[in-house]
Amino acid sequence: MERWTERRQRHGFRHERRTVQQALLFTTRFENAPGTNPEELIAAAHAACFSMALSAQLGTANLTPESINTTANLTLEKLDSGWTITAVHLDVTGRVPKADAVAFQKAAQDAKSGCPVSKVLKANITMNAKLEG
Repeated sequence: MERWTERRQRHGFRHERRTVQQALLFTTRFENAPGTNPEELIAAAHAACFSMALSAQLGTANLTPESINTTANLTLEKLDSGWTITAVHLDVTGRVPKADAVAFQKAAQDAKSGCPVSKVLKANITMNAKLEG
């Protein structure tokens, strides 16, 4: 089963506080029924954390992103030990004036390994990173 979420980050950070009030049901978790589940919330947190980590890495290189778009695809599998998050794939696209592909890839790899959510997940984390414009 795969679940995904997306985080869009523009230059500068805007903090919002939201309360999620939704029933967490078996059907929303395992049968793709409308609604959310804990795994989607983890994917959302990972996409947001990675976007912030990438923005910070680019800033360290004196590069200012116009936008960073990150999608986290999470894979949940039933193993002998029970349901397990086995993989997360990050798709990221950034628009970063004055950046070249090498600098962007380095910043993305550093963000992937340095993101606190990446560190806490015991899953295979893969990534495609693309510099726009």
